[in-house]
Amino acid sequence: MSAHESTASGSAAPWTCPFCPLLCDGFGVATHAADWALVGSDCSRARTALSRFGSGAPSVQTMVDGVACDPDAAIAAAARVIEASRQPLFGGLGTDVAGARALYTLAARTGAICDAAGGAALWHGLHALQDRGAFTTTLAEVRARADLIVCFGALPDERYPEFRRRIGVVGGVADGRSAAQIIVLQPAHATLPAAQTAGSEAAPFDVVPFDGDLFDAAAMLAALVAGRTVGGDAASAPLAALAERLRAARYAVLVYETGRLPAQGALIVEAINRVVATLNQRTRAAALPLGGADGASTVNAVFTWLSGLPLRSRAAPIGLEHEPLRFDAQRLLADHAVDALLWIASYGTEPAPPQTDVPRIVLGHPSFAAAAQGRSTVFIPVSTPGIGSAGHLLRTDGSVMLPLHGVHDDGLPTVADVVKRLTQALQGAAP
Repeated sequence: MSAHESTASGSAAPWTCPFCPLLCDGFGVATHAADWALVGSDCSRARTALSRFGSGAPSVQTMVDGVACDPDAAIAAAARVIEASRQPLFGGLGTDVAGARALYTLAARTGAICDAAGGAALWHGLHALQDRGAFTTTLAEVRARADLIVCFGALPDERYPEFRRRIGVVGGVADGRSAAQIIVLQPAHATLPAAQTAGSEAAPFDVVPFDGDLFDAAAMLAALVAGRTVGGDAASAPLAALAERLRAARYAVLVYETGRLPAQGALIVEAINRVVATLNQRTRAAALPLGGADGASTVNAVFTWLSGLPLRSRAAPIGLEHEPLRFDAQRLLADHAVDALLWIASYGTEPAPPQTDVPRIVLGHPSFAAAAQGRSTVFIPVSTPGIGSAGHLLRTDGSVMLPLHGVHDDGLPTVADVVKRLTQALQGAAP
């Protein structure tokens, strides 16, 4: 099937949704009306993202300092900004594999620091992985083998509406067997997850409340699973009961959302990883992190493949540098430690380009045109992978790369196209 076959037929062609790191490929998009319709799912996240597209979506030109111009002039202006920069920052990074590969080439040439819009959340898991290692699983493995699923902090349904369907926990049956039991570990004062409604396909879940914060609960659970005595009062009883259920499970999966973790959330991830490691001494267990949306985990993986280092790194005169705390994009902008910003936001779901005093180059969805107005700003609208162009993204479980197929021709260049032209313009410039 061609990338834009669904436009001609007006039907819901097979589609991989790029707006969530679950990369669901079991539903489609009907494009026969101005407002596109999601078919085969009621995912609120996908519906909201699709509302930014359709035949009635705004058409936006390239702009320099708020004035419309032709693409060649915009590329030339962007090249001048990067050429004059002594320390550029590449942020947002909302793109796909091809865009990430092109960005790495440009970053290596210019010594740019690179950090995703969700860099702080992404770093929680990376920090824990670097310090202690991790044992993670895939969506398919959870669906096929898990009998107990513990969600830390909250049920993922709010940010990942298709989560329970993707792991097969619907209707009480998964692939011909009993579905896994879900437990939500959350603060005692938090609002309980919505009760199951009559006729709901989703399997029920239990709630285990805890006092204090998630740091304490995760550390206490790790100690209890390891057989150590903790507390001794009634407050630890729910966690002790959960520890027993984890030890009795054939295959337990511990789920956490990187975007929900607080500052220093790597400590929570390390405690979760300790639970998994302890359980694996006698039974089977794994973690399933949910995060890396808007291409963040994909770009991180590509940079790691090409350089051996994850994001928050740069190719400096002394060689490759990885400084995950110092190279935080928000900190760099706040401290005026960079003098140019290249912001990538091709999905339309990422944060808008930050307002800053440094010159900005924004490669973004047309909806970001208003945020890219003003002096010292170059705006180039780009195609969204999975909507107006083909591409590839890495799924949240980190082991599956899925192809994206466009559903219409938006006439816009891809991030990879624009970045390659920028690189060529810089190569042609005088030293």
